[in-house]
Amino acid sequence: QVQLVESGGGLVQPGGSLRLSCAASGSIFSINVMGWYRQAPGKQRESVATITSDGTTDYPDSVKGRFTISRDNAKNTAYLQMNSLKPEDTAVYYCGAGQGAVRGGKIAWAAMYYWGNGTLVTVSS
Repeated sequence: QVQLVESGGGLVQPGGSLRLSCAASGSIFSINVMGWYRQAPGKQRESVATITSDGTTDYPDSVKGRFTISRDNAKNTAYLQMNSLKPEDTAVYYCGAGQGAVRGGKIAWAAMYYWGNGTLVTVSS
Protein backbone atom coordinates (compact mmCIF):
# COMPACT_ATOMS: atom_id res chain seq x y z
CA GLN A 1 0.00 0.00 0.00
CA VAL A 2 1.03 3.59 -0.66
CA GLN A 3 -0.25 6.52 1.35
CA LEU A 4 -0.42 9.98 -0.22
CA VAL A 5 -0.87 13.26 1.63
CA GLU A 6 -1.45 16.49 -0.27
CA SER A 7 -0.86 19.99 1.05
CA GLY A 8 -0.65 23.55 -0.24
CA GLY A 9 -4.16 24.32 -1.40
CA GLY A 10 -5.96 27.53 -0.59
CA LEU A 11 -7.49 30.72 -1.92
CA VAL A 12 -5.62 32.70 -4.54
CA GLN A 13 -6.50 35.59 -6.79
CA PRO A 14 -6.66 35.19 -10.57
CA GLY A 15 -3.16 35.43 -12.00
CA GLY A 16 -1.62 34.21 -8.78
CA SER A 17 0.43 31.12 -7.99
CA LEU A 18 0.27 28.14 -5.67
CA ARG A 19 2.48 25.11 -5.09
CA LEU A 20 0.97 21.81 -4.07
CA SER A 21 2.94 19.02 -2.43
CA CYS A 22 2.24 15.30 -2.27
CA ALA A 23 4.19 13.17 0.19
CA ALA A 24 4.19 9.43 -0.47
CA SER A 25 4.91 6.73 2.08
CA GLY A 26 4.60 2.97 2.36
CA SER A 27 5.44 0.61 -0.51
CA ILE A 28 7.12 3.26 -2.65
CA PHE A 29 8.97 0.59 -4.66
CA SER A 30 5.65 -0.42 -6.24
CA ILE A 31 5.09 2.89 -8.03
CA ASN A 32 6.96 4.60 -10.89
CA VAL A 33 4.56 7.36 -11.79
CA MET A 34 2.83 10.15 -9.88
CA GLY A 35 0.27 12.61 -11.06
CA TRP A 36 -2.04 15.43 -10.16
CA TYR A 37 -5.71 15.37 -11.00
CA ARG A 38 -8.52 17.78 -10.28
CA GLN A 39 -12.27 17.62 -9.96
CA ALA A 40 -14.50 20.66 -10.12
CA PRO A 41 -18.12 20.57 -8.87
CA GLY A 42 -20.31 18.72 -11.33
CA LYS A 43 -17.37 17.65 -13.49
CA GLN A 44 -15.34 14.50 -13.93
CA ARG A 45 -11.89 14.12 -12.46
CA GLU A 46 -9.25 15.11 -15.01
CA SER A 47 -5.49 14.77 -15.20
CA VAL A 48 -3.49 17.99 -15.03
CA ALA A 49 0.08 16.67 -14.76
CA THR A 50 1.96 13.36 -14.76
CA ILE A 51 5.57 12.52 -14.03
CA THR A 52 7.50 9.26 -14.20
CA SER A 53 10.39 8.20 -12.03
CA ASP A 54 12.85 9.25 -14.78
CA GLY A 55 11.33 12.74 -14.91
CA THR A 56 9.26 12.45 -18.09
CA THR A 57 6.22 14.71 -17.84
CA ASP A 58 2.90 15.21 -19.56
CA TYR A 59 0.25 17.93 -19.38
CA PRO A 60 -3.10 18.58 -21.04
CA ASP A 61 -3.35 21.68 -23.21
CA SER A 62 -5.52 23.43 -20.60
CA VAL A 63 -2.58 23.82 -18.19
CA LYS A 64 0.48 23.48 -20.44
CA GLY A 65 2.83 26.40 -19.88
CA ARG A 66 1.17 27.32 -16.58
CA PHE A 67 1.57 24.20 -14.43
CA THR A 68 4.81 22.35 -13.73
CA ILE A 69 5.08 18.98 -12.04
CA SER A 70 8.29 17.86 -10.37
CA ARG A 71 9.36 15.21 -7.92
CA ASP A 72 12.04 14.70 -5.32
CA ASN A 73 12.69 10.96 -5.31
CA ALA A 74 14.82 11.21 -2.17
CA LYS A 75 11.88 12.71 -0.28
CA ASN A 76 9.21 10.63 -2.09
CA THR A 77 7.40 13.88 -2.79
CA ALA A 78 5.79 15.30 -5.92
CA TYR A 79 5.03 18.96 -6.44
CA LEU A 80 2.71 20.94 -8.67
CA GLN A 81 3.67 24.54 -9.31
CA MET A 82 0.64 26.41 -10.62
CA ASN A 83 1.11 29.86 -12.15
CA SER A 84 -1.22 32.29 -13.90
CA LEU A 85 -4.18 30.70 -12.16
CA LYS A 86 -7.64 31.21 -13.58
CA PRO A 87 -11.08 30.91 -11.94
CA GLU A 88 -11.66 27.77 -14.01
CA ASP A 89 -8.73 26.13 -12.20
CA THR A 90 -10.87 26.05 -9.06
CA ALA A 91 -11.23 22.41 -7.99
CA VAL A 92 -10.19 19.79 -5.50
CA TYR A 93 -6.75 18.63 -6.51
CA TYR A 94 -5.80 15.01 -5.92
CA CYS A 95 -2.42 13.34 -5.97
CA GLY A 96 -2.23 9.91 -7.54
CA ALA A 97 0.48 7.25 -7.74
CA GLY A 98 0.81 4.07 -9.74
CA GLN A 99 2.47 2.54 -12.77
CA GLY A 100 3.24 3.81 -16.24
CA ALA A 101 5.60 3.56 -19.18
CA VAL A 102 7.62 5.86 -21.41
CA ARG A 103 7.94 5.22 -25.14
CA GLY A 104 9.87 7.48 -27.47
CA GLY A 105 10.41 10.05 -24.76
CA LYS A 106 6.69 10.39 -24.01
CA ILE A 107 4.45 8.87 -21.36
CA ALA A 108 2.67 6.06 -23.22
CA TRP A 109 0.32 5.16 -20.41
CA ALA A 110 -0.18 5.80 -16.71
CA ALA A 111 -2.53 4.13 -14.26
CA MET A 112 -3.04 5.49 -10.75
CA TYR A 113 -3.70 2.90 -8.07
CA TYR A 114 -3.43 5.10 -5.00
CA TRP A 115 -5.01 8.44 -4.20
CA GLY A 116 -4.70 11.17 -1.62
CA ASN A 117 -7.69 12.83 0.01
CA GLY A 118 -7.37 15.99 -2.04
CA THR A 119 -6.72 19.66 -1.37
CA LEU A 120 -9.03 22.50 -2.38
CA VAL A 121 -7.76 25.23 -4.68
CA THR A 122 -10.01 28.25 -5.09
CA VAL A 123 -9.15 30.96 -7.61
CA SER A 124 -11.27 34.01 -6.98
CA SER A 125 -11.01 37.74 -6.48
